[in-house]
Amino acid sequence: MKRMSKVMLTAFASVLLTAGCSDKNESASTNYKLSNIKFPLKEEVTLNFLTQSSALAPKDPNDKLIFKRLEDQTGVHIKWKNYTNESFVEKRNIAIASGDLPDAIFDAAYGDYDLLKLAKDGVIVPVEDLIEDYMPNLQKVLEEAPEYKSLMTAPDGHIYSFPWIEELGTGKEAIQAVDCFPWINKEWLDKLGLEMPKTTDELKTVLKAFKTQDPNGNGKADEIPMSFRINGGGEDLSFLFGSFGLGDNWDHTVVTNDGEVKYTAADEGYKEAIKFFNELNKEGLIDVEAFDQDWNTYLAKGKENRYGLYFTWDKANITGMNDKYDLMGPLKGPDGQINVARTNGVGFDRGRMVVTSENKNLELTAKWIDQLYDPIQSVQNNWGTYGDDSQQNIFELDKEAGMLKHLPLEGTAPVELRQKTSVNGPLAILDSYYGKVTTKPDDAAWRMDLMKKVMVPYMKADNNYPKVFFSIEELDKLTSIETDLTAYVNRKRAEWITNGKAEEEWNDYLKELDRLGLQEWLKIKQDGYDRFNAQ
Repeated sequence: MKRMSKVMLTAFASVLLTAGCSDKNESASTNYKLSNIKFPLKEEVTLNFLTQSSALAPKDPNDKLIFKRLEDQTGVHIKWKNYTNESFVEKRNIAIASGDLPDAIFDAAYGDYDLLKLAKDGVIVPVEDLIEDYMPNLQKVLEEAPEYKSLMTAPDGHIYSFPWIEELGTGKEAIQAVDCFPWINKEWLDKLGLEMPKTTDELKTVLKAFKTQDPNGNGKADEIPMSFRINGGGEDLSFLFGSFGLGDNWDHTVVTNDGEVKYTAADEGYKEAIKFFNELNKEGLIDVEAFDQDWNTYLAKGKENRYGLYFTWDKANITGMNDKYDLMGPLKGPDGQINVARTNGVGFDRGRMVVTSENKNLELTAKWIDQLYDPIQSVQNNWGTYGDDSQQNIFELDKEAGMLKHLPLEGTAPVELRQKTSVNGPLAILDSYYGKVTTKPDDAAWRMDLMKKVMVPYMKADNNYPKVFFSIEELDKLTSIETDLTAYVNRKRAEWITNGKAEEEWNDYLKELDRLGLQEWLKIKQDGYDRFNAQ
């Protein structure tokens, strides 16, 4: 199932839905016939939700303190059908395809195609009237930041889902502007008397020294000069492409300052970068497992401090928040090129929660969801809570200031703590909340400071590609093209780094990109970009 495209998965669900929709629905709650609802309710009622959570979190989401408090505040008990993150999408699609729909899907992980197809099939309902009639907290968010209403609205004018919004900086200084930060072993540099590399040639020299001069001092050649997870998002080596041209990011899409959408994997500089990586590989400077290792393998070696250079969002999650590793800045390439390509990441997820057509308690559901957009509640949903006597807390509550203040992590990996205690789902955290509703997380503030000082001065692109809400016809075509195009690009990326045939095969590669639909893909992307900026 994981190898199937979104189009195929949703089509599969649609076919099965037709077969299953005549059965009596057992997952949605009964009609409580409530109106003019005010919380807490005088008598408790139950809504049935489908959701996902980390394997580190309680199996029953109601064991999380955040949901316990919400139940006390509202009088609404949520009966969860919960799956782990790894199995959720498959389980969700099977559940929906059976026609046995819950009241809503929380932390739904729906993409735009899913939303439009499910809406067309009558599986989920439009929610713009619910927002207007019953959701003052969300309305306040949209009044303060009206751009999100445009982002939420489908091409047909309806809103089909409730979003997750997390602002942490804007533009080039946004925390998402670069995902795969390069972390270099500072202890090894110091021991070998080496300076922080400033060029690609200097990096190659440093990596050779890491390989041959026993910087960990154990008398064994067990150091790994450079590691990554090929095509692995935040653990990919895409940061290094910026020394050769347009740079690269996880979806190979950048926008020039003239407003032209470019596919990075068809850029001449992309080929030159690949050739450089092949040189590193021929000299044994790249981890032999970099082309097939999973996250857990990557993490385990990192915790043993075996890497000279590796890539990830935050070093605290792999090698710890200590001085052993330092952020390496962008490198000047062979022709003097230096560039930091921006990702197209943004703190906005359109399809975080949907309401199904079987829901008979729309006002109740909408008002419960609106509690999640209360500023204090959103902060907890996103990061974790306070006052939990059973485990480490991420916040303390300053009652006088009415503010949640981040506590020191004390060596705990931020991702792990949040997976155990936060609830995700729909929420909104605006930049205006910091200093009023909550403090900025220490790790986020630290990363944003590094972004501003180290990365922003070398970002050439003034814009990135926005969250365009394409039509279902456009998404059909984009997905159809991307299925083969991305697989081909990813395969050649790994092959060329290992076999060194990028130069010889480049022209045939470009022809194959066009045969797979690159030019049509670029036109759809360009049209979407132009349409978005004309709003």
